[in-house]
Amino acid sequence: MKIALGVTGGIAAYKAAEIARRLQDRGLRVQVVMTASAQEFVRPLTFAALTGEKVITEMFSQRDSNSTLDSSVEHIGVAQSIDALLVAPATAATLARFAHGLAEDFLSTLYLATTAPVVVAPAMNVNMWRHPATQTNLQTLRSRGVTIVEPGEGYLACGMTGEGRLADTDVIVEALLARIAQSQDLAGEHILISAGPTYEPIDPVRFLGNRSSGKMGYALAEAAVRRGAKVTLVSGPTALTPPAVAEFVSVETSAQMREALLARFGHASITIMTAAVSDFSPASLSAQKIKREAALHLDLQPTADILAELGTTRAPGQLLIGFAAETENLTENARRKLERKHLDAIVLNDVSRPGIGFASERNAGHIITAAASIEVPEMSKLEMAARILDEVVKLRAAQQTPKVTA
Repeated sequence: MKIALGVTGGIAAYKAAEIARRLQDRGLRVQVVMTASAQEFVRPLTFAALTGEKVITEMFSQRDSNSTLDSSVEHIGVAQSIDALLVAPATAATLARFAHGLAEDFLSTLYLATTAPVVVAPAMNVNMWRHPATQTNLQTLRSRGVTIVEPGEGYLACGMTGEGRLADTDVIVEALLARIAQSQDLAGEHILISAGPTYEPIDPVRFLGNRSSGKMGYALAEAAVRRGAKVTLVSGPTALTPPAVAEFVSVETSAQMREALLARFGHASITIMTAAVSDFSPASLSAQKIKREAALHLDLQPTADILAELGTTRAPGQLLIGFAAETENLTENARRKLERKHLDAIVLNDVSRPGIGFASERNAGHIITAAASIEVPEMSKLEMAARILDEVVKLRAAQQTPKVTA
């Protein structure tokens, strides 16, 4: 596997040489990318000698250089060839460029161009680390799936004491290895995900709907793709741009969602139902717009319980995960749903809490299985998607572990 090691301009840049060596000890090929400031602390020749690879030091390289690559678009080639990007040390300026999408040098352009996992290990002055701008940039990067290796606390090169020291080399290397392993832990799985609301028409203008934005389901689809899964996303009406899934199916009504899911369920090894499917639909549809002068009384009928239907028809080995949006008796209601619908796990959300749930960028809740309840604190929906998939991987591993009998 090939790792791009980004080295930026801080006193901790010298530690990147040890990181490169440790990565090689783990059997990884390392290509170093240095910013101009990093070269003020360590020379490119150091990394070229250690790695046996050309070191990239500028966007437009000279053809006769022995330490740089000679293609003006090499950032695209490197971006496509690497299995992960590690930036250690990462300065405050580098974090800001990444967070704001500024392609000002080879490293920041590489970050934008790669779809590989990204791990950054910040190192800086304690006040710079604590500054709200830096913390906001870190949160932005986390929400996009970047792994942050938190700096240590102690005496800093500037003479101050506090957070900002580059994390230990072993900690950084292990974080990268864990991210690489995670990045392919769903390879070979076909994950079917439902997302968004359904709209049940009343007349040509009006419909019954709900507040679901689809953000949680889309985050799960994106996270699953990053971890190597083949993903089919069946979505109700949303304003979101679909991630790069294998198949995207747009539906509107609960009946259409049921049809789309049943047609694909047999091919899925894992199904995650995040969609907020309408529980009721009008018994009849008015062919004309209903005038407001008339008193409106709707005769509602229950829609099909798609999740329960999937739970009773799934094949051995298929995993089925549901969601429960609750406002009262949270755990009791979620556990009843888990058992009644024959699920492997259910994600419980308290949608009465402000700032999380429907239409929010953040979420929190519990992942409940027959044996456990795992609390998930408030975090971005992409981070929560990763936590949910971690539990899915554990469920799959438990299925494959042979049972020992006396």
